[in-house]
Amino acid sequence: MAGEIIDIFNSDAFSALTLTQGVQRNPYQPGALGRLNIFDPNPIRTTAVSVEERTGTLKLIGFSERGTEGAQRTTEKRKMRYFDVPRLMHSDTIHTYEIQNIREFPEGPTGQIVTVPMQLEREVARRLAGPTGLLASVEYTKEYLRLAAVQGLVLNPADGSVLYNWFDEFQINQATEVGFNLAAGTANSLRPIINGIKRSMARKAQGAFTQATRIMALCGDVFYDQFSNHPDVIRTFLNWEGARDIRDDAFGDAFASFDFDGITWVNYRGSDDNSTVKIPDDKVKFFPVNAPGIFQEVMAPGESAEFINQPGAPVYVLPIVDRDRRMWWKMEAYAYPLYLCTRPEVLLSGRSEA
Repeated sequence: MAGEIIDIFNSDAFSALTLTQGVQRNPYQPGALGRLNIFDPNPIRTTAVSVEERTGTLKLIGFSERGTEGAQRTTEKRKMRYFDVPRLMHSDTIHTYEIQNIREFPEGPTGQIVTVPMQLEREVARRLAGPTGLLASVEYTKEYLRLAAVQGLVLNPADGSVLYNWFDEFQINQATEVGFNLAAGTANSLRPIINGIKRSMARKAQGAFTQATRIMALCGDVFYDQFSNHPDVIRTFLNWEGARDIRDDAFGDAFASFDFDGITWVNYRGSDDNSTVKIPDDKVKFFPVNAPGIFQEVMAPGESAEFINQPGAPVYVLPIVDRDRRMWWKMEAYAYPLYLCTRPEVLLSGRSEA
């Protein structure tokens, strides 16, 4: 067994490139916002991303006499901004005494004894890609960052502090939160409120919306329950030919969703503690889906020599081996994501006033 342990520490089977490429070939499961694929991947070769802003407007052209000079078009002003890409880092260390204390047992049709290298491979796989492994924590953190991004923010997962507020960075006044009177028994129509939201988002998009663009509404638990039981919603489903119940669907981290008045309403399921990754119970967040360029996942390159100045990858896994004492084997997972919203003016928020 001692020889096998020495071979493990002298082996290149778990090199940085091998582990990182393996992760990219076998991506881990994303959360609900990850499944929507609204963030255009933007791998960069530097540690900061530049965002160019140019706002165009249409103007009325006044009448002029023939033969005279007409109105001169004014070229839009351009602004360039730079944003540093933050880093995520998480690690785990496997010690030799942990392998020593794993009892060997027969396995397979021939009753083959599990060897130390096989034990290490399994333990590496569990701690790296298992349900509570390093990659699961990275993805959990990315979902937290995505949820902040569709609200126009970049938040530090450690304490919730604001790293970037995209409204402030692009000098945009955030719209007032929309109130929904969802009290039980209210007969007021929801459609004028929803139409106002759709019109506002479409106008502020200034051409960023396409025929494929649709609006998503992530709802807190209380808002969703009140909204889905509003008379307007109930009447719509009762009068719909081939009516169906509000359905469970393909959103992996959502409880249920349904389409109403041109918007997909999702009861967003966050973290099990119902606090870390969460839409507040009485809130709803509106953002566009299939609107190219509005959301980006900027990925900066890793820090080790083989990755510098290369296009960024979703995640990097680096091994650190105690080759001198041969007492431990360490894995480090890195990611360099910046979830960017280039058009925060299209993001709206609502609340229940019940």
